[in-house]
Amino acid sequence: MNNLTNIIEAIAFASGDAVQVKFIIEKLGCSLKEVNACIDELKQKYSGDSGIQLLTFNGKIQFATNPAYKQQISSVLQPIKEKEFTRTILECAALIAYKQPVTKGELEEIRQVSCDYAIHTLLDLEMIVPCGRKDAVGKPILYATTDNFLKRFKLNSLEDLPDYDELMAQIAELNSSILEEEDSNYLYHKDEYSEEDDPEFQAKNKRKEKAEKPEPKVTEDGFELPEHLDGDDDIIEIK
Repeated sequence: MNNLTNIIEAIAFASGDAVQVKFIIEKLGCSLKEVNACIDELKQKYSGDSGIQLLTFNGKIQFATNPAYKQQISSVLQPIKEKEFTRTILECAALIAYKQPVTKGELEEIRQVSCDYAIHTLLDLEMIVPCGRKDAVGKPILYATTDNFLKRFKLNSLEDLPDYDELMAQIAELNSSILEEEDSNYLYHKDEYSEEDDPEFQAKNKRKEKAEKPEPKVTEDGFELPEHLDGDDDIIEIK
């Protein structure tokens, strides 16, 4: 087909999301060999210093920005999802990738910490997805990774998963870059920042206040004394 490369380029651009290669073949009536040749041509076109790159993963194609320009892009578009990542969340995602399908309880047994927040965040970021329920007491939900996980770690498929230690090293590096970006954002906005705005600080403070709050005093009749009367020996009895 004439201009097949241009047509595939237009499809990938118009979609925005990942497009299955087999769907392109089916609808355009071309061969896998022809499509792969076009993909190679587009990868060559969008390479080097180009602001856009063509990703291929799980038999799909999708346009993405060049990671070399991440800092400049972030400063303009201010992506809100990037700040959600922490090393704990990324490690949880890696464990799901290696153990999938896996339940939250199994993850917590491995990590010996709660994974509630990590699971919730990964679901919000569409890096994992529920894929069924385990045949066990309570029928716990099973989780598996998605294409977004592959894109995050620049993998074509799960078969390309590196050695576990190597992946942990990648996570540490990614987490370090995110922390550096958050630190720079804090310095830039420090006049607007307040520790009280931190949800973790708020939760910790509430726990502290609860622990320090004295138990209410109760009268012989079982009535709880108001705080302003607590300690007052001259309470007038109302009959």
